[in-house]
Amino acid sequence: MKHITKIVITGGPCAGKTTALEHIRTVFSQKGYTVVFIPETATELISGGIAPWTTYTNQDFQHCLLMLQCEKETYFTWGAERLKGSDKILLVCDRGAMDNKAYTYNDEFSNILKLLNTTEDALLSRYDAVFHLVTAAKGAENFYTLANNAARYETLDEARALDDRLIDAWKNHPHHVVIDNSSDFEGKLDCLINQISSFLE
Repeated sequence: MKHITKIVITGGPCAGKTTALEHIRTVFSQKGYTVVFIPETATELISGGIAPWTTYTNQDFQHCLLMLQCEKETYFTWGAERLKGSDKILLVCDRGAMDNKAYTYNDEFSNILKLLNTTEDALLSRYDAVFHLVTAAKGAENFYTLANNAARYETLDEARALDDRLIDAWKNHPHHVVIDNSSDFEGKLDCLINQISSFLE
């Protein structure tokens, strides 16, 4: 019987998420885990031409995103259960279902939940742990850039506000860890790895 642990790596714009995901693969593969990644859904949709500014409303976009997010997680989990090799599987979501809340007004998100016949508690319960990387716009402003993600457009102030909304969206998860920029980036990565390792023990 395979043991699958499903975690979310989330955070504000330019938080180091892409590098962190690569680091997670390297470290936990060496620890005997089969590491499976679910790619970020928003970037896939926006890069493909479906975006908040191309759909009729932001609610339409977020509804589409949440449907696809949940479907992807279902099929990746199904596939992970059938992988050869290690019985220890770390399923890593590049953002999760509750990220959508940070990009909508409360009434929009409530409408989406009703349309999908789900609740915030049900979405939170999909994940074993959530790790939030704080945007470089908070404490590491010199490293904040829009250049490495075509779907990123936020100013420093917008990035800070979005980071706060993301933290708020996930705050009710029983294992929600926020990793800030109080150290250099290597220290931030080490903190993330240590937090995940502690959770898996």
